[in-house]
Amino acid sequence: MQPRREAFGAASEASSAAVKTIGTPRLRIRDLTEDDAPFALELLNDPSWLQFIGDKGVRTLVHAREWIRSGPIAMNARLGIGLSLCERSSDGVPLGICGLIKRDTLEDVDLGFAFLPKFWGQGYATEAASAVLHHGRTELRLERIVAVTTPENQASLTLLKRLGMKHEGLVRLGHDPQELVLLS
Repeated sequence: MQPRREAFGAASEASSAAVKTIGTPRLRIRDLTEDDAPFALELLNDPSWLQFIGDKGVRTLVHAREWIRSGPIAMNARLGIGLSLCERSSDGVPLGICGLIKRDTLEDVDLGFAFLPKFWGQGYATEAASAVLHHGRTELRLERIVAVTTPENQASLTLLKRLGMKHEGLVRLGHDPQELVLLS
């Protein structure tokens, strides 16, 4: 299935002038930089990331910098969207990542998020995801934003439903045999 580039075109044009930081009452959501490699290394090797998102093979700071460079930074440069760092406004502590991404294997833009377990249950993921969705709909004028997660990831499913997303069915991304729940 080919991405609908014409539907994404307006977002990519609008995003070139988009604000690179989103503020919420407790969070600053900003572009990832290579300086965030220590946090990315910790997050990408957390057991919950490995279980629900998958092993990206990031084992060193060099790998983490490359993941940031070739993933979030490259997508942001190409499309004006990507995963962003979510840090507490009060002290700058990195809590997780959240953002809009465009996968080759999904027709629509996808909301993605992951937070370190020590910050779960405090509303940070909901606050960040809500702000990113609002930004995508109002600033980027995206008509449709989806999300995917494993059927076992009940916390993410609950959060996405709390944000008003509805179950659409199951999908596979590329050649990955695992079925994921698609919500919009």
